[in-house]
Amino acid sequence: MATTAEQIGRSIDTETAKKNETLEDYTLRYAPHSFRRWSTGTVAITALGGIAYLADFSIGASIAISFGTVNAILAILFAAALIFVTGLPVAYYAARYNIDLDLITRGAGFGYYGSVLTAIIFASFTFIFFALEGSIMAQGLLVGLGVPLWAGYLASTLIVLPLVIYGMKALSKLQLWTTPFWLILMAAPVIYLVSSQPAILGDWMAYQGTEGYGGVSIAAVMLGAGVCLALMGQIGEQIDYLRFMPAKTRENRGRWWAAVLAAGPGWVILGAAKQMIGALLAFYLMSKVADSAATEPVRQFVSIFSEMLPLWAALTLSVILVVISQIKINVTNAYSGSLAWTNAFTRITRHYPGRIVFVVVNLAIALALMEGNMFAVLGNILGFYSNCAIAWVVVVATDIVINKYLLGLSPKEPEFRRGMLYAVNPVGTIAFVASAGLAIAAYFGLLGAFLSSYSPLVAVSVGGVLPPILAALTGGRYYLARDDDGIDSPRFTADGTPSADVHTCQSCQADFERPDVLYSAYQGGVVCSLCRATEPLNAG
Repeated sequence: MATTAEQIGRSIDTETAKKNETLEDYTLRYAPHSFRRWSTGTVAITALGGIAYLADFSIGASIAISFGTVNAILAILFAAALIFVTGLPVAYYAARYNIDLDLITRGAGFGYYGSVLTAIIFASFTFIFFALEGSIMAQGLLVGLGVPLWAGYLASTLIVLPLVIYGMKALSKLQLWTTPFWLILMAAPVIYLVSSQPAILGDWMAYQGTEGYGGVSIAAVMLGAGVCLALMGQIGEQIDYLRFMPAKTRENRGRWWAAVLAAGPGWVILGAAKQMIGALLAFYLMSKVADSAATEPVRQFVSIFSEMLPLWAALTLSVILVVISQIKINVTNAYSGSLAWTNAFTRITRHYPGRIVFVVVNLAIALALMEGNMFAVLGNILGFYSNCAIAWVVVVATDIVINKYLLGLSPKEPEFRRGMLYAVNPVGTIAFVASAGLAIAAYFGLLGAFLSSYSPLVAVSVGGVLPPILAALTGGRYYLARDDDGIDSPRFTADGTPSADVHTCQSCQADFERPDVLYSAYQGGVVCSLCRATEPLNAG
């Protein structure tokens, strides 16, 4: 494996691509055996460290204040179950074949260029949630240290930049070191509140919200679930770490599955717990502040820490918790966003500027959103965005489970290389556009007042039904443009494990493992997938 990007850069018409592969983290590539040196436990903890965000507390609080505690809990549980079910096959596929969600999407019904749309949607997910977490950190700095919001927004953006540049090697250490301390700071005030005021749980469960739904309301549950389901795109960030899982063997099979389940779809279990805690803390805080302030995590934790400790200590611990949480999640948001933007940009322009360029782009967009006070319209943003996230993940998960494994209409093993795929596969692309489009129309009331509360179910239903129908109608012929990549040795072993055979790229002269190379008539030899992606249009 090449250690300098000068070798890779020979085939790419930009000097900025000359970076060490450690920094690039195989942005548009299969993650090779030679790079995946982490244990299953290290990969899982690193991936789970990325869900330390505090936006869950705000989401749970806003839903509960609006619709009541019982409706909020049902909404959170419904969303969590759906996220787990759809995230499981996608997480397994990523860990099994060591590719990210964008590369999976290409071969799971969207085609080489069709998946550009979902890459942009995923990039949007990362900067939306970066802005939310950055806003929470700025609130913490304001309350705890008196830092103006604009300066807090800037600090929350700049603090993650040096960490994200160094990719998985730096992020794995960061998440391992900070997770225990974060867990203690998050759990201690909740345990104190429940133990010191046990009656609060009964009062909390009886709370019916401000929207006048009264008891259990399916409409309220679906509206709340729509906000929670915006987090369905989080599986893409989990996969950006899961792709570095070691190969599954007979010896590590139990640990491998435990890590995939915990760090893949299992993230939503902790996420749902945080949302319920946020709802509880908001209920406790409403007797002290206005409803809008009760949704701010920093105020939630300051209020309880201040009952446990002197005010200065409460403020200090709250600020530390907010800063640690923001760093843990926003390094992931910035990292995943840089991967998504680079994937989309390189396919559209056939020019590879390097991942670091898009770290800066993603952070700049997030900073602009923070300065625009997007935290004030959290519910509306997430309610709208959730329809796109649901449609994307459900379509991909359906293609993997039904079209690949049950019906055999889609090739079981992944394909992401240019030239091997059609530009657009109508199966996933049409299913996604129909699912997201109808769900958004329902959300804005264009399909009638009744369906406006059930837009998540519209997205799930259409996204789950259309892929197998479209695959059957097209006979699955749009999944592969050709079967032979021009290399005699197989990409996968007999048990489906990616081959570790090494081939030298004719263009950049670097060595790459078998899943990442193919024959190029334009170069007259074997090339890596990135060099193939940057070849001119007339190269095929």
